[in-house]
Amino acid sequence: MLSLVLPKGSLEKATLELFDAADLTVRRSSDRDYRAQIDDPRIDRVRVLRPQEIPTYLEQGLFDLGITGRDWITETDSDVVSLGELKYSKATANPVRVIMAVPHDAPWQTVSDLPEGVRISTEFPAMTKRFLDRHGVKAKVVPSYGATEAKVPDIVDVIVDLTETGSSLRKNGLRILDTLLTSYTELVANRDAYEDADKRAAMEDIALLLQGAIRARGNVLLKLNVASADLQAVLDIMPAMASPTVTSLAGGESSAVESVVAKRGVNTLIPALKAAGAHDILEIPISKIVD
Repeated sequence: MLSLVLPKGSLEKATLELFDAADLTVRRSSDRDYRAQIDDPRIDRVRVLRPQEIPTYLEQGLFDLGITGRDWITETDSDVVSLGELKYSKATANPVRVIMAVPHDAPWQTVSDLPEGVRISTEFPAMTKRFLDRHGVKAKVVPSYGATEAKVPDIVDVIVDLTETGSSLRKNGLRILDTLLTSYTELVANRDAYEDADKRAAMEDIALLLQGAIRARGNVLLKLNVASADLQAVLDIMPAMASPTVTSLAGGESSAVESVVAKRGVNTLIPALKAAGAHDILEIPISKIVD
């Protein structure tokens, strides 16, 4: 039913892991193959292409649904429908930023300080020009095709580039002058395909599975039994997304308790629960959490 396009490159590994967690495993003959398959009746064609191209292909109707960054949607000024942010990226769950950076010893403190004719290297020339126009800066914008941060100061004076953790900027002696855009990865659709009721239902199903897989990350399900006399002591230290589920066991003298908790910290939580009177404690991995 749906034609799907996924990002190749820095987001590729994280995207394939997300689809696998959502039970939408992407299969292809090799990691160099641009054609793929997903064993799901809602998806009949899958391609893996550069994220820079995906918004334009979606707008043109070459695909129904795809994953790309808000940065490339903005750069290409593509008219697509967003089904929501997918809060994952290549290194962390944090967004990436499109930033303007200069050498640490540069005299400029704001974008308005940049002199006329300043040389700027970027993979986002359209976005950069619009940003400069808003600030009244006349610059020479030079398209970059990789290793942008390495071009300062020998080739250009300023860069506009993506950063997630800032480590590459610091390594190359750069400081951030301004932020042009904060960008999450998004699930986006062709507008005409989204207006088709059947396709929209399939898109929303896929979005539900992907969001459920993201929400489950870093969480586990804890299940335990506890005597009625110790129940309140256990509940006092048992974290929960809403509140723990408590079920009386046969005989009425004990209860079963279960709760979704953060994986981080469970190493200290389990001994504390045991000390409070819990027993038969189970820690169970979670693949999806759906509201």
